[in-house]
Amino acid sequence: MQDDTLSRDEDRADAWFRALADSTRRDILRRVLRHEESVSSLARHYSMSLTAVQKHVVVLERSGLITRRRSGRESLARGDAGNLRSASELLTELESGGRDHIARIDELLDEAHDPKE
Repeated sequence: MQDDTLSRDEDRADAWFRALADSTRRDILRRVLRHEESVSSLARHYSMSLTAVQKHVVVLERSGLITRRRSGRESLARGDAGNLRSASELLTELESGGRDHIARIDELLDEAHDPKE
C-alpha cells in the first residue's frame, strides 16, 4: 500500500517537472495563476498555432498544475495553486536534503583537516 502511494507521488512529481521543463508552459502557468484565461486568448501571446498552445495546456492540465472548464464554446484555464505549492514543497524538501548532505561533507572535511589528530 505504501509503495503504491509512493509510486503515485513519484508519478505526480514527474508530471509536474515534465510540464514545468518547458518555458512556454511555465509562462502559460504564470498567466493562468493570475486569472482564468481562455485558451484562444492565451494563444495570442505566442508565435505558434492555437493547436500548439492547446497541446501545452493539455500537458499542464494532465500534470494537475491547471484546470480547464468549458464556458460555451470557450475552454477556460486556471492555475491550480495547491498542486503548484505541493511541487514547491517537494523542491524545498529536496533542497533541504542536499543542504544536510553538504553540511555533513563540510563536517567531515573539517575533521580531516583538524590539526588535533
